[in-house]
Amino acid sequence: MVQNLVTETCKTFAQNDPNIDYNFCTTSLQADPASQNATLQELGMISIRLINCNVTDTQFYIKNLIKNKKWGSYTKQCLRDCFELYSDAIPSAKEAMKYYSKNLYSDANIQLSSILDDATTCEDGFKEKKGVVSPLTKRNGDTFQLSAIALSAVNMLQTGSN
Repeated sequence: MVQNLVTETCKTFAQNDPNIDYNFCTTSLQADPASQNATLQELGMISIRLINCNVTDTQFYIKNLIKNKKWGSYTKQCLRDCFELYSDAIPSAKEAMKYYSKNLYSDANIQLSSILDDATTCEDGFKEKKGVVSPLTKRNGDTFQLSAIALSAVNMLQTGSN
């Protein structure tokens, strides 16, 4: 019965935002045991915590890619750019958590939007040169979707439709 909140919330999010995949939403939120008894507000915080873990892990992953692989100069520059973007996203995620926990939803929204933009900018950098394939497509997509999920929770709470 309680998992219904996750499934119903994800169904609403996916219907309202074409960038949110229902299965990704439910799988991500249900991965946190706290989601089993969570309110909408708690689901929002869970999604922000997931973003924080994701961006921190991705930054570390990029650092290792830069060190360990023999990339072309363009790809290596894109990876460096992405490293900077994810370095910015880490404090944004922490700020989003802080604002969200204080019900400062518009401030949380700004931070979450910047993380979503960072993931998009990272991915787009690879697309600027023909034939270059991003080694970060899945991670950028996950960051983007987690941010969209958190933004949907923030927007729902802001408008009071919980």
